[in-house]
Amino acid sequence: MNFKMEIMIKRRNFLGAGLFALSLPELMLDLFNDKKAHKPIVIATWKNTKAVDEAWKFLADGKKAIDAVEAGARIPEQDPNDTSVGFGGFPDRDGHVTLDACIMNEKGDAGSVVFLEDIMHPVSVARMVMEKTPHVILAGAGALQFALENGFNRENLLTDKAKKAWEEWKIKSEYKPKINVERHDTIGILALDNSGDLSGACTTSGLAFKMRGRVGDSPIIGAGLYVDNEVGAATATGLGESVIKKVGAFSIVEMMRNGMHPDKACKEAARRLLSVKTKEPFQVGYIAVNKKGETGAWSLRPGFAASIVDSQGYRLVNAKSILSE
Repeated sequence: MNFKMEIMIKRRNFLGAGLFALSLPELMLDLFNDKKAHKPIVIATWKNTKAVDEAWKFLADGKKAIDAVEAGARIPEQDPNDTSVGFGGFPDRDGHVTLDACIMNEKGDAGSVVFLEDIMHPVSVARMVMEKTPHVILAGAGALQFALENGFNRENLLTDKAKKAWEEWKIKSEYKPKINVERHDTIGILALDNSGDLSGACTTSGLAFKMRGRVGDSPIIGAGLYVDNEVGAATATGLGESVIKKVGAFSIVEMMRNGMHPDKACKEAARRLLSVKTKEPFQVGYIAVNKKGETGAWSLRPGFAASIVDSQGYRLVNAKSILSE
């Protein structure tokens, strides 16, 4: 069947259904929409069921990807049982809960906060940095001042559970990053909305018992998160120092730009981590989504997983790893 005949048949079908008002250009557009490449989807690091479910509510309601990823990231930020993000996060070695977050929209705009204290939702502060200031990153006391001036409330984020863990850690004061979900340090979340637009967010309380002032990859655009609306989006979790050294998220998006499937791009980015030398074994996991709604998830070591929700429902994907057990 040639192209003109396919359009004519489609036109007859529409006319038979009573859609007499459709013009030929509208029919051609509808024909192409039958083959559209994108679909609403949200993907996040780890088993963050509640976060992706919350984000999906926004996508299913026809809202923008930027709203979905912010809403999804806020769920673990306010969860006192999540010891690696926001309220309830394990403190640094001096007993302070310090937070990092970033967000990026379909226009390439980005906002980030680093070393932020006493604010439960750093991802929302990051979005406000993106939308209300000429800057990308605000840090420390300046980020806190900005948050308070814009209506955020100052709160004690150190829970009894986190304080107890810190006091137990101080007995030996040994800094040994855990490999996997026991103390993973990030939720990264990506979304593709009904309009085919991409956005992403990343939020964390960082590595447990880190040196005061330490900042990882999570709030660094290009390292922990990167979004290019023409191509795709990627985010990372794990030992941030290693991700920064390889500019992980940006490298994945660039590989997708050159035609690589998100899964293969995540695999290649994970493979590049083999050249990073550290005193202790470390873990990094990557996830990605492209404009077609295709996803990828790979890690350096076994144990990483990704949460996905689309029109088919929720699924937890156990990521493949470069280093097998």
